[in-house]
Amino acid sequence: MNLRIPEQNKVLLVGRLTRDPELRYTQKGQPVCRFDLAVNRRWKKSEGEWQEETAYVPIVVFWREMAERCGGRLKKASPVSVEGWLRTRKWETKNGEPRSTLEVIAQRIQFLSKEDILPEEAETRVIPESEEISPASSADSEEAPDESLPF
Repeated sequence: MNLRIPEQNKVLLVGRLTRDPELRYTQKGQPVCRFDLAVNRRWKKSEGEWQEETAYVPIVVFWREMAERCGGRLKKASPVSVEGWLRTRKWETKNGEPRSTLEVIAQRIQFLSKEDILPEEAETRVIPESEEISPASSADSEEAPDESLPF
């Protein structure tokens, strides 16, 4: 049986930053902003007790002015909505040990705190597909070992 499964790689998260974002620039001058997002999940157990767990998700913002805006306006505990896609990044340490991480590449970020939004930026910005960075085109700055990354 030849089963065709549609390819889908989409993530939608709402949470708070766990620390201030890090804004850096690649060797080519491209702004890159990174932050970790705490995302909570709450449910009721069969005994009636509430349970809660928190996931900490690394977020990467490549998109020019959006990366700079996130780096300049967001801070620890800022609430945001992030829409993007998952990417696995692999590298080797200086000792030759393989490492990998799963991160979200942000395509749309919405600031949820009024303090983080300027009046002219009330609308969220969607990155056109023509501006999207594919894993192949971002290899020069992101597929390198951790020591050579700007973070």
